[in-house]
Amino acid sequence: MGTLIVGYDGCECADAALDEAIRLAKDTGDRIVIGFGYGPGDPGEEYKAHAEEVRKFGETATGPGLERAKAAGMEVERELVDQRPVNALLALADKHDARAIVVGTYSERPLKGALLGSTPHKLLHLSSRPVIVVPFPED
Repeated sequence: MGTLIVGYDGCECADAALDEAIRLAKDTGDRIVIGFGYGPGDPGEEYKAHAEEVRKFGETATGPGLERAKAAGMEVERELVDQRPVNALLALADKHDARAIVVGTYSERPLKGALLGSTPHKLLHLSSRPVIVVPFPED
């Protein structure tokens, strides 16, 4: 049994990524780890308060995804990591020796992702593991 890491923040493209991870996990018998990175920001007292609020948001945002995966019969857990999203997902993939990292995207143009530094774009260039990018069309 392997592990699929799913970057999840509660948005529609994260739901699409989770749906794909559930489909894959049913075929492979993998377990799912839903990951959410929430830091780091600027050092200091403000950072600590900000990080705690973002961590709480991550707990709330990932809750529905956790329940959806459980309802689909998946072995699933949630991990909130005090790192930037890309670093958090890479760290989780290493920690769990993941088969792949699954993330969603709003089907942005490649140049926009390269210029703005989207999480999927960064993962594709930094991960030593397969990265599955699930598109979700913006209306």
